[in-house]
Amino acid sequence: MKIAVIGQSLFGQEVYCRLREEGHEVVGVFTVPDKDGKADPLGLQAEQDGVPVFKFTRWRAKGRALPDVVAQYQALGAELNVLPFCSQFIPMEVISAPRHGSIIYHPSLLPRHRGASAINWTLIHGDKKGGFTIFWADDGLDTGDLLLQKECEVLPDDTVSSLYNRFLFPEGVKGMVQAVKLIAEGKAPRLPQPEDGATYEGIQRKETARIDWDQPAEAIHNWIRGNDKVPGAWTEACGQKLTFFNSTLNTAGLEPEGEDLPIPGAHRPGVVTKAGLILFGNDGRMLLVKNIQLEDGKMIPAARFFRRAESSTLELTEEELGTAEAVRDAWKRILPSVPEVDESTDFFKSGAASVDVVRLVEEVKELCDGLELENEDVYMATTFGDFIQLLVRRLRGDDKEAECAIAYVEKAVNKLTLRMPHQLFIGGAFVDAEGGKTYETINPTDGSVLCQVSLAQVSDVDKAVAAAKDAFENGLWGKISARDRGRLLYRLAELMEQHQEELATIEALDAGAVYTLALKTHVGMSVQTFRYFAGWCDKIQGSTIPINQARPNRNLSMTRREPVGVCGIIIPWNYPLMMLSWKTAACLAAGNTVVVKPAQVTPLTALKFAELTLKAGIPKGVVNVLPGSGSLVGQRLSDHPDVRKIGFTGSTEVGKHIMRSCALSNVKKVSLELGGKSPLLIFADCDLGKAVQMGMSSVFFNKGENCIAAGRLFVEDSIHDQFVQRVVEEVGKMKIGNPLDRDTDHGPQNHLAHLKKLLEYCRRGVEEGATLVCGGKQVPRPDKWLQAAPTPCFFFEPTVFTDVQDHMFIAREESFGPVMIISRFADGDVDAVLTRANATEFGLASGVFTRDINKALYVSDKLEAGTVFVNTYNKTDVAAPFGGFKQSGFGKDLGEAALNEYLRVKTVTFEY
Repeated sequence: MKIAVIGQSLFGQEVYCRLREEGHEVVGVFTVPDKDGKADPLGLQAEQDGVPVFKFTRWRAKGRALPDVVAQYQALGAELNVLPFCSQFIPMEVISAPRHGSIIYHPSLLPRHRGASAINWTLIHGDKKGGFTIFWADDGLDTGDLLLQKECEVLPDDTVSSLYNRFLFPEGVKGMVQAVKLIAEGKAPRLPQPEDGATYEGIQRKETARIDWDQPAEAIHNWIRGNDKVPGAWTEACGQKLTFFNSTLNTAGLEPEGEDLPIPGAHRPGVVTKAGLILFGNDGRMLLVKNIQLEDGKMIPAARFFRRAESSTLELTEEELGTAEAVRDAWKRILPSVPEVDESTDFFKSGAASVDVVRLVEEVKELCDGLELENEDVYMATTFGDFIQLLVRRLRGDDKEAECAIAYVEKAVNKLTLRMPHQLFIGGAFVDAEGGKTYETINPTDGSVLCQVSLAQVSDVDKAVAAAKDAFENGLWGKISARDRGRLLYRLAELMEQHQEELATIEALDAGAVYTLALKTHVGMSVQTFRYFAGWCDKIQGSTIPINQARPNRNLSMTRREPVGVCGIIIPWNYPLMMLSWKTAACLAAGNTVVVKPAQVTPLTALKFAELTLKAGIPKGVVNVLPGSGSLVGQRLSDHPDVRKIGFTGSTEVGKHIMRSCALSNVKKVSLELGGKSPLLIFADCDLGKAVQMGMSSVFFNKGENCIAAGRLFVEDSIHDQFVQRVVEEVGKMKIGNPLDRDTDHGPQNHLAHLKKLLEYCRRGVEEGATLVCGGKQVPRPDKWLQAAPTPCFFFEPTVFTDVQDHMFIAREESFGPVMIISRFADGDVDAVLTRANATEFGLASGVFTRDINKALYVSDKLEAGTVFVNTYNKTDVAAPFGGFKQSGFGKDLGEAALNEYLRVKTVTFEY
């Protein structure tokens, strides 16, 4: 079909391109004249394609069509006029000339709003449904019969821009192409316009966009978003006209705490908070405005309203001056009609449009080594001088202000000066808990108080989840590319490595970890984990699936792997940083945001980690850390309706409770790494020296506070006594002492309650008849330097039990401490020992030592555990999946499999 396209803008360009792809002949394009030397995208594209382009200033004069204009149009012989977006009034001599007439697009779902501001009124009225209509154009353009309509849901915080970008633009283009197809096939309907419920509100102008404060908060929010970005809802306050943008009703967890902003006529003063400007309706409910435009046209974050005068002009270095000149050249290319770009040149007043904002952001990315700006940044710094100041601040590190606001506890220890945050970390800031509540975290080496740590309350959980939800839905994290997300995680890994001595020292102080082990494993593996998952960010892919065709049409089915949203991560106390990293790295790589609850007794490395996320440039709100009790913080995360995934490592009993809460709240996704009683089978044909060495490690590694620790060793009869003798000799060589000493083998247990549990565990073992070969007691003062310690320390002797029978408590239950449980099995009786090894509801890990490869493979097949170690133990790697069977939980940490815990699969099926 021969088509004349009459209109403008990117929308018109896209419709034009799609019509040509469908095989239609576009005989001419009629668009608006160039503005400030810049051609409209529709006309520019047509000129590049060699299609005749006409740029009439007007089509008629004094109510009559201009004959020469009509003649140029009629000479093309169009069979249909397509008006995708048209701001000019087209005379009926053109509208009715083609044999198929004319069709025009309009962003309104009839019988609702008509007119040029229809989409604005959709939002202002709080309509739950919106959409667009394609008309048979007449002398009123949008007053003719209907050809087709499509509708969409209007979300609570939609603006004109979001509604347009999400639905009206992409679906509108498809709708125009579909309408032309219906006309070509002779199937296009002509339906009279319905009138019931129709509204005809006029075009919104600045003078009529003033906010009426005598209405509920939702109505005020609708008014602001309906006028965002043009013409802008405004009010008078502080002696000037303030225009509000980016409004939301999502104020969960926000407290109206800040500086009051008196607003004449408002129900109560607004409050400038860290999150933005909180406003109130006459119903007492709140809404939040994030951006304010001042009377001079400058846009600022609402949170900075009372601080706008404090920002001094930066003095640029030689290198920064060079960057500024390169950016000035970019402005000149984008604004060709501007003879000279100086400090006062305004980007938008010089003719820039929304597409130019995207171009500027991309040019800056190339000029500044991948620096990510948001489109909103350009709207907030519209003059060249302001834009350069904003750019330089970002290049120097926009989060220095937040870094300076951290209240540290400082300690000189291990030849370092530790600077440890001790407050909650919410929305990119360290803050006190509600009511200023705190608790003491204890050094298990000497029982002393390390510092007071903020104790999170339920309201703090709600604030953190709200911050994470906002960062996921509206923040930069979800907008940057997967590769850029990986770049930030690589940077975080580098910072963790740079601070490894500090992190390892904190682990030694707060968790009692032996410093050398903390350096290699607690911190070292954490760094490796973030590096590994940083590499996965841009490799999370879907697939295409061959499905049955809907003949005569065809189908394409594909999958997308998407982040689930806000995740709650609940961390144990045995590896405070490493367990955080195992879960959080995969969670962030998948694109989620996270609220981390470290164990109450070991919060300090998690808070130091939070500080490093700021230094790495992880956007605010992506990571939040809440020290506190599991019964309160962990429970609220499990119950919270906005949390979509819980990752938990801890006891089976608590894991069952979490699983129940996740099911009852919102059926959130959950992965659990729970208790263990890992069997280690040592056969007589093993390398005995290695079996002794690795058997020791399987139990005493990290003071036995190790989820995969060998909970029970089965030793073949013929080597049993020799094995026990050599183990006892090696235990006698272990140095118990200060975890910061480089030659210490065995540090204190994590906390007092756990020490008491170990003492009771050993008492029960003796009471039931097991032989206590060595250990089983608390070490009162293992080193001279501890003799003067004012409080008890938490050291426990490495312990060995033999003659352990299957029915005994210590044979069935996990000690989670340095207690080796040894049982005999008859020579050659492989199946019998396998039955005993599997006779437990736990299935986290297991091990076998033998030189017989057939036996090793047979036993590894039969052992019911998520991990089987053969002739080694504790050999975990960031690339190998880790997780349990049976009541040791489900789901995986580490490896590619871990990503699946934090992703959801969406199937998308097309018909064509």
